[in-house]
Amino acid sequence: MTTTLTTPLPAPAGAPLTRQGLEGRADALAAALTAAGGQVDPFLAAQAHEDLAAVRRRLELGGDHTVVALVGGTGSGKSSLFNAISGLLFADVGALRPTTDEAAACVWGGDAEALLDFLQVAHARRIQRESVLDGDHERALHGMVLLDLPDHDSVARDHAEQVDRLLPMIDLLVWVVDPQKYADNALHERYLQALRGRQDNMLVLVNQADTLPTGATDTVLADVRELLAADGLDVEVLATSAVTGAGIGEVRERLARAVARPSTTLLTAAAEVEAVGGPFAGTAAAAEAAPPDLAATGAALALLAGTDALAAAARAGAALPRPEEPAAETVAAERENWLAGATAGLPPRWADAVDTAVAPAEGLRAALAAAVAEVTPPARGHRATRLRLAAAALGAAAAAYLVLALLQGVGPAGAVVPGLAGLAAAGVLLGLATSAAREEAAAAAAAYTAQVAARTAGLVEELLARPAAEVLARHRRLREALGR
Repeated sequence: MTTTLTTPLPAPAGAPLTRQGLEGRADALAAALTAAGGQVDPFLAAQAHEDLAAVRRRLELGGDHTVVALVGGTGSGKSSLFNAISGLLFADVGALRPTTDEAAACVWGGDAEALLDFLQVAHARRIQRESVLDGDHERALHGMVLLDLPDHDSVARDHAEQVDRLLPMIDLLVWVVDPQKYADNALHERYLQALRGRQDNMLVLVNQADTLPTGATDTVLADVRELLAADGLDVEVLATSAVTGAGIGEVRERLARAVARPSTTLLTAAAEVEAVGGPFAGTAAAAEAAPPDLAATGAALALLAGTDALAAAARAGAALPRPEEPAAETVAAERENWLAGATAGLPPRWADAVDTAVAPAEGLRAALAAAVAEVTPPARGHRATRLRLAAAALGAAAAAYLVLALLQGVGPAGAVVPGLAGLAAAGVLLGLATSAAREEAAAAAAAYTAQVAARTAGLVEELLARPAAEVLARHRRLREALGR
């Protein structure tokens, strides 16, 4: 496991700081990264899975021990401080640099073997501090595991790799700097700035204070605090000397307070889970765009297939012409308009994923043409036909009556008036038939338009909306796992 050197994301508001809650957040983030697939960097995703697995393993070990690490550069005096804090001459101290090849551990009380195995501290590099003889003196540190880490700026590459592997698993980071190298860029840029999300669990020690001129200690401490503030850190800074013992008592008091906090391990795990998500902050948008309206997009596609002309022919009572083959360019443009709405605000990888998931323009064009061609023109009603037949029958009867009456010598009043009245009634029926024909044609056109609209809306849902929704669901899962 390597440390995630990035500014952590803020913890989700109201997130429960419990082992179960943290494990749930870690699992959710791991599952979301898996579901995201190619929409996140595969190398970063693999590293994140490894880091999250380590967090879960650390949580499984429980919170019975608080892991404290002395972290610093070559010559800062970490090992001397380790011995001074523990009261044991165990850590390697010498003029040869780098001195500490492997992490050393001192355990105050309790069985920490499983934890030290997890931290990969060699058995020969472990020591138990608390004993029957000094149990009362060391009781305040009961439950602490103090690590002396290799130099983070060592010329030996594997030393820095050990530091990077162990940092995410540390509950309290004690940064040890010397009066000459406390402004080192590697320390500030690679570590302190990147881990500012864990500043509540940090302590900075300006070691070798005995080498400073009289009165210079306060000036150096002020300078260190100013540099830390520029890094975005508000961390306590103490002066120490392993030679004179100055500040060692204060350091032990700070460590005792850290050990007394029951949630230190959980705070560390929470910070690490959020830090793991940091590199992915830019891979998800703040929200998904509202999906484009299916009906509106379907109607636009229907127009491209010439259904307005077919509806006009239906209203005119003419035979429906064959649907036009929609132009490839116009279908592609409508697809692009739909995509622009569906992917608004998404990072490029996710927008590309939506584009790939939905039907291509040519496939959409072919499906559109087939869908419109399959719509059967609705049958018209028979009311207009019945009215025309009735008008024709009544008109014929009136004319026949008029002719017969005149041939039989019936007077004008008895022949013409009834005949004309019949013909007038036939005309009224014919007018009603014409009106009914228009209504039936309009109803047929409306029914045809509704059928086409339903088919094209279904086409949009099947070929565009549904595939896009699957991609957006994966994006939403990642966004929510990142707490966005």
